[in-house]
Amino acid sequence: MSGVRDAFAGVSQPRPPFWLMRQAGRYLPEYRALRAEAPDFLTFCYTPSLTTEAALQPIRRFGMDAAIVFSDILVVPHALGMEVRFLEGVGPRLTPVGTPHDVIGLESARLEERLEPVYTGIAGLRRALASERSLIGFAGAPWTLACYMVEGQGGSEARTARRWAYADPEGFGGLMALLEDAVVRHLGAQIKAGADVVQLFDSWAGLLSEQQLRRWVIEPTARIVRRLKEAWPEVPIIGFPRGGGLLYHAYAIETGVDGVSLDAGVPARWAAETLQAVVLVQGCLDNQLLVVGGTAMDREIDRLLSTLGQGRYVFNLGHGVLPETPPEHVARLAERVRTWSGSAGVG
Repeated sequence: MSGVRDAFAGVSQPRPPFWLMRQAGRYLPEYRALRAEAPDFLTFCYTPSLTTEAALQPIRRFGMDAAIVFSDILVVPHALGMEVRFLEGVGPRLTPVGTPHDVIGLESARLEERLEPVYTGIAGLRRALASERSLIGFAGAPWTLACYMVEGQGGSEARTARRWAYADPEGFGGLMALLEDAVVRHLGAQIKAGADVVQLFDSWAGLLSEQQLRRWVIEPTARIVRRLKEAWPEVPIIGFPRGGGLLYHAYAIETGVDGVSLDAGVPARWAAETLQAVVLVQGCLDNQLLVVGGTAMDREIDRLLSTLGQGRYVFNLGHGVLPETPPEHVARLAERVRTWSGSAGVG
């Protein structure tokens, strides 16, 4: 068992375990050198030797309690037959899906075959990791994947996807059903390859109204969790409905996840009083504070640890490490969490 797995089990520990979303990436000079070895980002993601090394780099440098698979949520649309490109300085671009006819053109039968390099990389990473460290697999949740696929890019308010969901819920539901099945299969293949915790990223959950969030985030996630638990009941599942606000509570209860990852807008005290009795919580340091560093970051780290560290808790960010983050700030965070002694034990 690792510190992260122990936290899910409620095992007493001297301090909460930690890892960081996007802990491997462009803020590290060693990653930038490694990235130059592949002609494009997707090729990088499908080269096991490179993804294994990328995932190990922050572990060597900062000693996180878990590694996360180096990949991207958009490998699933790519494996379904969509054109996916990553443009330097711009971000991902996809050929948009806009009708039920477009959905019929997607093909899922070869998903695991097309993503085999991802699973090969996970198996190699598991062999390279110390046994006490968890290996976290992940996938984009169906709603967030649908946003990228319908809009053709990220960073928008998903107006087209939201309008399609309102105007033609049956047609939009066909896309969501396809993605729901693909996500279960993708996460299942990661678990088979060696992932011992998995996380669902629903980065655009906060764009939805209450009823739409229940329909397109909570209900699909509940079905995904149920199917995964039937096959792997011992593998913890973390859900991250970013921007979900007060609906984090309904999400925690109704989906069956073992943990929820909190964005920086979730009040820590509310999470301690409302969520920790239901699930493990993870998060939620503002990633901008990690860019700033110094005493402002120290104070917030201490506050989160003091507020949440007495219960089931994994320290993390409220979103991913930003490219402009100084590595020395991550080192300072790691040291502060590792040496925290404000808890008599969690569980």
